[in-house]
Amino acid sequence: MRIEILWRTATALTALSVVLTLSPLTPAVRAADVTYQTPPAPIGQILDAAPTPSVMVSPERKTMAQLGRENLPSIAAVSEPILRLGGYRINPRNNGPIEARAAWLNRLAFEDVSTGTVREVALPAGTRFLSPRWSPDGVKLAFLADAPRNSGGGLELWVADVKTATAKKLTSGIVNAAFSPSFDWLSDGQGILVPAIPARRGAPPVADPAPAGPIVQESKGRTAAIRTYQDLLGNAHDEVLFDYYFTSQITRVSLNGDVTTIGDPGILTSVAVSPDGKYLLTSRLKRPYSYLVPASRFPTEIAVSTIEGQPVKGLADRPLIDNLPAAFDAVPTGMRAVSWRADAPATLVWAEAQDGGNPRTKAVVRDSLFTLAAPFGGAPEKLIDLDQRYAGLDWGRADTALVTSRWFDTRKEKRIVIDPSQPGAGRVLIERNYQDRYNDPGDVVTRRTAEGEDVLHFTPDGKSVFVTGAGASAKGEFPFVGRMSLADGKVTRLWQAEAPYYEAPVALADAAGKTVITRRESKDDAPNYFVRPVKGGAKARALTQFPDRAPQFAGVTKQTLTYTRADGVTLSGTLYLPAGYNKAKDGPLPLLMWAYPEEFTDATVASQTVDSGNRFTRPGGASHLFLLTQGYAVLDGPSMPIIGKDGAEPNDTYVEQLTASARAAVDAVVALGVADRDRIAVGGHSYGAFMTANLLAHTDLFRTGIARSGAYNRTLTPFGFQSEQRTYWEATDTYTKMSPFTYVRQVNEPILLIHGEVDDNSGTFPIQSERFYAALKGAGANVRYVVLPNEAHSYRARESTLHTLWEMTQWLDTYVKNAPPRKAEPAAQ
Repeated sequence: MRIEILWRTATALTALSVVLTLSPLTPAVRAADVTYQTPPAPIGQILDAAPTPSVMVSPERKTMAQLGRENLPSIAAVSEPILRLGGYRINPRNNGPIEARAAWLNRLAFEDVSTGTVREVALPAGTRFLSPRWSPDGVKLAFLADAPRNSGGGLELWVADVKTATAKKLTSGIVNAAFSPSFDWLSDGQGILVPAIPARRGAPPVADPAPAGPIVQESKGRTAAIRTYQDLLGNAHDEVLFDYYFTSQITRVSLNGDVTTIGDPGILTSVAVSPDGKYLLTSRLKRPYSYLVPASRFPTEIAVSTIEGQPVKGLADRPLIDNLPAAFDAVPTGMRAVSWRADAPATLVWAEAQDGGNPRTKAVVRDSLFTLAAPFGGAPEKLIDLDQRYAGLDWGRADTALVTSRWFDTRKEKRIVIDPSQPGAGRVLIERNYQDRYNDPGDVVTRRTAEGEDVLHFTPDGKSVFVTGAGASAKGEFPFVGRMSLADGKVTRLWQAEAPYYEAPVALADAAGKTVITRRESKDDAPNYFVRPVKGGAKARALTQFPDRAPQFAGVTKQTLTYTRADGVTLSGTLYLPAGYNKAKDGPLPLLMWAYPEEFTDATVASQTVDSGNRFTRPGGASHLFLLTQGYAVLDGPSMPIIGKDGAEPNDTYVEQLTASARAAVDAVVALGVADRDRIAVGGHSYGAFMTANLLAHTDLFRTGIARSGAYNRTLTPFGFQSEQRTYWEATDTYTKMSPFTYVRQVNEPILLIHGEVDDNSGTFPIQSERFYAALKGAGANVRYVVLPNEAHSYRARESTLHTLWEMTQWLDTYVKNAPPRKAEPAAQ
């Protein structure tokens, strides 16, 4: 039985599972003797401060919804029972997302953009909700509320009215959010389509304590290179549970609360209403299931029905996908990425691979796009052939749409303008390296149609489309609003943020693009929302006045530090210094370097640096930046580029490039006089933890390391990891040399390992830290291994977060801040 009961006894709920070696940090203790600890002030006060609200602008741009956010959940909430089925984790209490993943909201207010008037929506005390969605006309906002336990639980559908600033419940807790907490407004705005729990579902199935027989899996010579996945089905009872919790009934809910079922129940992964409101596009899973791949790869039927649920056309009957090549651009054969054309009443569009789905096969055409219009009786019409993988399509009007294609090996992207009324060809508008931040033309702006569909937002003359972008350069990030010519792809910037602000466009505030709603911040000003003209000298008008949630952090300084690696690659990182620090008076500080490597194919792109000095920085969660309140300097995000030149694989020189980047970063902070070479630590999360272990194994640059939720033995991820496409058997030497597990005897600095007990990331099973700890212990290393109960890849519970920060602070105080100087290496003879 794969239901994981995470409720524990009161004693265990306050205990932290740990495995320890003897060290100066703590005496030998039993795991049960270690309770959750609280880091020094002001870390706890900052964590407990109310999060800054988020906002949603209505489709017609007249109203902005202000959404209050819940803070960190308790460990008791994170420890509710969960089901781990088919690659998903759900809460059986409400058939929805588990606490560790749910971004609950707890406040709703409507602000009139033109007047700034804010009206609170009165919600019942204790209401928490998810997935707010505007109606097509922007006069109502629907959401899913977590029903009180005394009402039977579940997720309820609610709708709030902008005019009256009131909200009402439309259904009881019937919404099935096992796949995702989602629903769709009907195109006329008079009703909502939800996946509902079948009315006669009954009680959950109970496992027979006596197994019916062994679990057998078999492969008869068919190649199936499958990456490592978490939370898969494991036995027959898992299959029964999957059917029970993931089966839903399409249900139409009117605004007066009337409920009508549509079609037959099924395991529906997606349901999409056609723009004209007459048809449904559905994807439905079916048996046989697999114990090796997640549900997204189970056999799938894709079909069209009427809005009443009557079958119209079967589109695809896709078999189990368990034999894709390991390469990142590998895709299944046949119909995929099926959707509705947004600017037409009822026209389907989809992609089909023309190279067998295998990027290693030589082919001129990789993907083709096809369309099929209602009533779906004719032959599909080819829209365009692509020499890269299909990556998205933005519909505009009868004669204009934009297709995006990408190819991972080269990191190349094409944006192609097509005329849907004359299918068969297109014109490349932009071709670029999609990692190139300096020359990013931005993303196209869309507008919402009366039917609730997103289409290209054209400029008034119809010759260009509006775009917004980050505006990155060596001088910093200055986001912009621009227009992209449909003739040649040239982008003209109409408005751009200016120092000292980082001001990012949120939405155009009018159809002609004369005004824009932005989110503005600076190093001293908390983020808030403004409306401003795109042209002219008129001042921006504030829409919100959200306060600084962590004034204790004010006074911290930061600067972009640029330096050069030995091979000439330009690197950079953001250097943070504690409030009140005076280099002349205080001298070098203990420093934590926190990083995450990234792979590139172009050294010029890898060398790009962006000054972030105009961003407002406040830490949250288990952020390493909290160490600034304890007298540490932090070099955040120092570049660790792994570059593959002239077709070479980046990871074949991973260790050499990683250590060269780290050495350059250390030299830079020491030369600046803010860090003592003998008091520098390195740390990272996930792939950053992998980096940390490698740097301790291959250099003596650091006094200690902190590795959170990492992977350390690449033979445990043999079919690829991160940006590595080759399998272990294709690149055995690279896998071995990249694994710090291979070099545990070279780790001669203390290392702190932290891992979530139920890590759900495909490459970082908890066994990675478990085995690495055992290897380090066997090699006589100084290592502490902390397991956070019921936490996934990222840590959510308040107690877990506070304890993680306590562990990090105590560890660095012991091995960096208060550590005696290292003994000098004996002179060479």
